[in-house]
Amino acid sequence: MRDFLLIGVYSLATGAVIGIIGEISLRVLRHRSIIMHICVMLTITVASVVAGTAAVAQAMFLSTHDLQVVLITVVASAAVSLGVGAMFGRRLAAASVWSVQVREQERKMEASRRELVAWVSHDLRTPLAGLRAMAEALEDNIVSDPDTVAEYHHRISVETDRMSQLVDDLFELSRINAGALQLALSSVPLEDVVSDAIATAAPLAARRGVHVIARDTDWPVVTAGQAELGRIVANLLINSVRYTPPHGTVRIDGGADSHEVWLAVSDTCGGIPKADLPRVFDVAFRGERARTPQPQEDTFGGGLGLAIVRGLVEAHGGWVHVDNTDDGCRFEVRLPRVAPASGPKHRTPRLSSRGPAPERQLSSREAAH
Repeated sequence: MRDFLLIGVYSLATGAVIGIIGEISLRVLRHRSIIMHICVMLTITVASVVAGTAAVAQAMFLSTHDLQVVLITVVASAAVSLGVGAMFGRRLAAASVWSVQVREQERKMEASRRELVAWVSHDLRTPLAGLRAMAEALEDNIVSDPDTVAEYHHRISVETDRMSQLVDDLFELSRINAGALQLALSSVPLEDVVSDAIATAAPLAARRGVHVIARDTDWPVVTAGQAELGRIVANLLINSVRYTPPHGTVRIDGGADSHEVWLAVSDTCGGIPKADLPRVFDVAFRGERARTPQPQEDTFGGGLGLAIVRGLVEAHGGWVHVDNTDDGCRFEVRLPRVAPASGPKHRTPRLSSRGPAPERQLSSREAAH
């Protein structure tokens, strides 16, 4: 009985000493990472077992050989325990960090969703109120002048088209976020896509008095979904035209390097505040404070155009970013490159490293053809 009491006393004493050392260590390291705390607690636990076993074995007056056998066994077991514990500790720490990141991402997504709902509600409520007022005026014969009646009909048609575009944008964005976007990849000449986008933006550019310029260059061929790539270029171009003041310029460049195809849209909008640059591609972000506000007629929408651009670009395995220039900003898209099916390969330097290239200004009539 006395031997069991001694074993208990020795074990408790060594455990208490190791525990005090561990508590002091944790207090000193309280501002360190979670993985550090896990390693300290694991070391304390294993050290307490090893120290207790060694103390009890020594007190039992074992032979030198037997004591060595016990110590070797305990130390080997402790080493294995520390290794396994450290592995699980790292996994636990990684899971904890991942959980924090997921919660933060969910918080941002919820804030973005609320902002989107607020923008869309406003953008639908405002034109609906106008449509109702014009419809009631026509129905009650309050407006009888032929010119005014024709104007009301025109405004109703325009507002209906805008709301339809907003609904289409919402549907496209929902497909992107749900991972339901199916790309029909093919070899698409970038020059054709740019020409179509210029034709789409030509009426808005003419109304705003904005010059759209495209470089005469060797436009590459890119592997992409043709409809999605067209939407990317058109959204970027229309966005720049909307925020460029009258008599400003929107410039389109494109080319390829050894690995990627790139397209850049530059404008003279006056630039974007640095604090807003990381949010430019967020859902519902408009940034009227950053860039020159334009009339409501040209800026209708829920702030979805650039968010759709980012989603479509990333679906192609590419990336998009924006930087400020001297008098505006520059949007650049990069997608995986594909060489033409036949013919020699030409290497086009990056935009920042090449010299001036010939330019031509595309009028609305030329772009339409």
